[in-house]
Amino acid sequence: MASITLGGNPIHTSGELPKVGTKIADLKLVKTDLSIVSLSDFAGKKLVLNIFPSVDTGTCAASVRKFNESASALKNTTVLCVSRDLPFAQKRFCGAEGLDNVVNLSDFQDGEFGKTNGLEILDGPLAGLHSRVVIVLDENGTIIHTEQVPEIADEPNYEAALAVL
Repeated sequence: MASITLGGNPIHTSGELPKVGTKIADLKLVKTDLSIVSLSDFAGKKLVLNIFPSVDTGTCAASVRKFNESASALKNTTVLCVSRDLPFAQKRFCGAEGLDNVVNLSDFQDGEFGKTNGLEILDGPLAGLHSRVVIVLDENGTIIHTEQVPEIADEPNYEAALAVL
């Protein structure tokens, strides 16, 4: 269980992030068109998983914007923005912002992605949502970078995540 903070107050996650050098669990997620995908659908591509509580918060929105901006310059790389937001909210946000370089995926149905990967928030006002995490995978699906952001209101270290690509 990871201990992170929200506004300086301690909260906990459902476990530890998967380790660098391992494979991430291949689970089903929902796209904004309501189709079901899994990470294996992106086989052969490098993946940046930008995981966050809700696109309707300032920090989460900023991370989607920043990764969208960076994504256009990344070769053979797809940025997946994963939250428990409904696909409709993800689509509305990216449409309103003109963001089309990222793929939004929702774990709204059962939160299994967050639970399996140790990033579900267990307590506090955001219980049940995903913590702010960045996981980067190489073309073979091996984890090459992880970051559990210690204060949920802070942005991730974009430079560190992109540097491994």
